[in-house]
Amino acid sequence: MMFTLMIVVFVIGYLCIALEHPLQINKTATALLLSTLMWVLFILGEPASFPAFAEYTEYLLHHPDATFVSWITQVPLIEHLGEVAEILFFLLGAMTIVEIVDTHGGFRIITDKIHTTKKTSLLWIISVLTFFMSAVLDNLTTSIVMIALLRKLIGNPKDRWIFAGMVILSANAGGAFSPIGDVTTIMLWIAGHISAVKIMLMTFPASVVSILIPLFILSFRLKGTVARPDKTDEHDEDVPLLRNERNMVFFLGVGALLFVPVFKSLTHLPPYLGMLGGLGFLWIATGFMHKKKPEKYSHQLSVSRIISRIDTPSILFFLGILMAVNALQTCGQLGMLSSSLDRMPLAEPHKYYLISILIGLFSSIIDNVPLVAGAMGMYHFPTDHYFWEFLAYTAGTGGSILIIGSAAGVAVMGLEKIDFIWYLKKISWLAILGYLGGCVVYILQKTLMS
Repeated sequence: MMFTLMIVVFVIGYLCIALEHPLQINKTATALLLSTLMWVLFILGEPASFPAFAEYTEYLLHHPDATFVSWITQVPLIEHLGEVAEILFFLLGAMTIVEIVDTHGGFRIITDKIHTTKKTSLLWIISVLTFFMSAVLDNLTTSIVMIALLRKLIGNPKDRWIFAGMVILSANAGGAFSPIGDVTTIMLWIAGHISAVKIMLMTFPASVVSILIPLFILSFRLKGTVARPDKTDEHDEDVPLLRNERNMVFFLGVGALLFVPVFKSLTHLPPYLGMLGGLGFLWIATGFMHKKKPEKYSHQLSVSRIISRIDTPSILFFLGILMAVNALQTCGQLGMLSSSLDRMPLAEPHKYYLISILIGLFSSIIDNVPLVAGAMGMYHFPTDHYFWEFLAYTAGTGGSILIIGSAAGVAVMGLEKIDFIWYLKKISWLAILGYLGGCVVYILQKTLMS
C-alpha cells in the first residue's frame, strides 16, 4: 500500500512544482514538504513489503537491536543526506564565487568584448561558450556563471529566459561529452566504465548535434535585438575599484572554479571540498585587497555581505527534490523501473540503445544520478562499451527536456525564476529534437564503425 502511495504522492508533488504559478504555492516549500512526506510514508509502510527490507535484514546481522526506523535514520537517510550535501555545498561555493566576481565587476572582461545586440548572434555566442565551458568546469557551475553574464547583457527578463533555456541545453550537452562535465559522467569515469579520451571522441558528435538542432531552429524564430541593462551597478559607480583589481578578482574566481577538477584528479576527494577551498582562498585574497579601503567600501565588498545575497530558496529546493527522489531509490521503486526495462524482448544492441534512450527520458523527471547508479549496479559491460558511452550522453542531455530534470536546470530556474510551464512550451520540444538527433548520430556513428 505505502509502496504505491509513495509514487502517487511523488507525482502529486511533482505536479504542484510544475504548476507553481497557477497554484501560487512556492516550489521550494512543495519540495521540502514532499521530501518529508516521502520518508514518513517509507517508515509507516510494512517493512517486509519494500525491496529495501533485504538491506535492513542484512544490517540486523551486525546490529541485532536495530529497528526498521533506526536503520532508515542511521543508514540510508544519512548516506543520502551526505550525497545531497555534497551537491549543496558545491552549489553554495560556486554561487558565492560567481557573486564575488560579479560584485567586483569582474565579468566586464567578457561582456565588454561582446558588442552585438542581435538576438541570433548573441544566442550563438552564449550557447557555444556555455557548451565548451561546461566540458572544462561542469554543467552546474557553468550555468551559474552564464546566468551572471546574461544579466549583464540582456535587460528584459523575458528575453533572458530564452537565452537561459539555451544555457541549460548547452551546459548539459557540453557536460555529457566530458568525463568531468556532469555528475553522471564523473560516476562512470571513476567506476572505470569509461575512459576520458574515448568518451570525448565517441559522444562529442552527438552532443554537438543535440545543441545545433535547437540553435538552428531558434535562429529562424528569433528576430530583433536585445536591450542592454541599465548600468546602475553600485560597485561600478560608488566603489573605488581599479581595472586591475576587477581583472584580478575575475581571474582568481575563474581559477578557483577551474581548480576543482584538478583538485579532484590529484586528491580523489569530492569536488565540493575543492570548491570550498577555492572560495576560502578568494575570500582571503579579496579581504587583503580591500583592507586599506574606507570601511564603508570594504564592508560593501566583503564576502560576508556578498554571501547574504545567495539564493537560499534554490539551495533548499535542491535539498527537497533530491531527498524525495532518494526516498524512491531507497524504497525500491527506481530499482523496479530499471529491472522492468531490462526485461524488454529485444536483441542486442537495439535493446541497450532503447534502454539508454528511455533512461535519458526518465532523467528529465527523476534525477539522473540514481538512474545511472541503478544501471551501473545492473550491468557489467567492459570499459568503453557502447552502453556506457551512450548512457553518458542520454543521461546527461535527457535532463534538459524538463527544467527540473538536471542540476543545471534547477539552478537556472531558481536564479531566473523561470516558470516550469513556460519552459515546457518554449524549450522542451527543442530539447527533445536535439536529444533524439544526438541519439541518431551516436547510433549511426557506432554502426559505421562496427
